[in-house]
Amino acid sequence: MSNTPAHASARIHWPQAPQAVLFDLDGTLADTAGDLGGALNHLRVARGLAPLPLDVLRPYASAGARGLIGVGLNIHPGHDEYESLRLAFLDAYTQCLADTTALFDGMDAVLRTLEARGMPWGVVTNKPHRFTLPVMDGLQLRERAAVIISGDSTAHAKPHPLPLLTACEHIGVDPTRVLYVGDDLRDIQAAIAAQMPSAAAQWGYIGHSGDITEWGADVIACHPSDLLDQLGA
Repeated sequence: MSNTPAHASARIHWPQAPQAVLFDLDGTLADTAGDLGGALNHLRVARGLAPLPLDVLRPYASAGARGLIGVGLNIHPGHDEYESLRLAFLDAYTQCLADTTALFDGMDAVLRTLEARGMPWGVVTNKPHRFTLPVMDGLQLRERAAVIISGDSTAHAKPHPLPLLTACEHIGVDPTRVLYVGDDLRDIQAAIAAQMPSAAAQWGYIGHSGDITEWGADVIACHPSDLLDQLGA
C-alpha cells in the first residue's frame, strides 16, 4: 500500500493481524526461467540462431512470451511476426513447462510454516491457466494452495487489482490483511490498487522492471524467509 521507496529493513505495520499470503508464480514462488528460456531457445534454433545463456534470459522470464521474444529475437508486439512467434513459443513451452521448474531455495519452508500456522496461501499470476495448473502440479502444490488465479481467470490481469481481489474473495479475507509477494513492477502496482500490503521479491527476475526500490512496495524481501518476519510468523 506504500508509495514511498522500500528497503530491505522496512517493516509492514499491520492495522490488523495478517490472515493470508498471495504469491506471484514465475520468479517469486518458483524458478521457472529454465523452462521458459528453453522455449525461447527452441525458437532461436528454429531460426538458425544459437541458444542464449540462461543468465541473459532470466531477467525477462516474468514478462513471459512478450519479454523473452523481445530479448531473444528483438521482435515485439505490433511486429508482423510477433503473434505467430508468440503461439510458437507457447507451443514449445507446453512441451517443457515442468522440466526444470522448482521452488526457490527456502520457499518450501515458508509454505510449510504458513500451513502449520493455519495461514492460507495462494497464487495470483498472469500466466495462462492452461500453463499455471501443470506447473503447480509439477511442484506438487495445486492441492496445497487455497486459491490459484491465472492471467485469464478474471476479466483483467495484473497490474489491474481484480485478480488479487478475486483471490481474497475466494479465500474470504480482507485485502488489507493479505501480503502479496511479486518480482515485477506490475505485481506491486496491482497490490497498491487493491490496497494490499506488498513485498518485492529481490530473489526473482527483477532485471527488466527498473529500480526495485522505486516500485512502491511496502518492503523488499531479499530471501523467502524474510516474509515470515513481516508476518510475525
